[in-house]
Amino acid sequence: MGFAEALHMSWGHLRHLWFRIARPVTLGVQGIVLDEQGRVFLVRHTYVPGWHFPGGGVEAGETAAAALRRELREEGHIEADSPPQLHGIFFNDRFSRRDHIVVMVLRHFHQTSPRSADAEIAETGFFPVDQLPAGTTLAAQARLMEVLTGATPAARWLPPRPARRDQ
Repeated sequence: MGFAEALHMSWGHLRHLWFRIARPVTLGVQGIVLDEQGRVFLVRHTYVPGWHFPGGGVEAGETAAAALRRELREEGHIEADSPPQLHGIFFNDRFSRRDHIVVMVLRHFHQTSPRSADAEIAETGFFPVDQLPAGTTLAAQARLMEVLTGATPAARWLPPRPARRDQ
């Protein structure tokens, strides 16, 4: 390898590193777990209000499906019996202009044991889809309705916030 090739390769690595630092994109995954009784599995965390689908961040070198399987095990002791199906990829600009959430649906699974509360998880449970617990997030309600009705998934995790009016 000549000097020019090495310099070009090094520049490519530096440029890639710069974009990772200057323009990072975050990717999360959540699972809509539906059982045969028509219930959905939800999680209430200790560090954020509301009831959510199980999920979390996709780690470097990890596929979204692998991240979902890991999160389902950690948050619900749930093991997939078949691959989850992609529902949609959503832009979530509530905290960052670079956050995206992959949502998958899992209908064939088993729970190895009930999930006990700990420092991360306050409680979990299966809830009838027409009787969600108080505090179920608007995003979870919207994604669940999309799945249940066959509606086209929205592009955004939540609708855009209304513009602020100066007073």
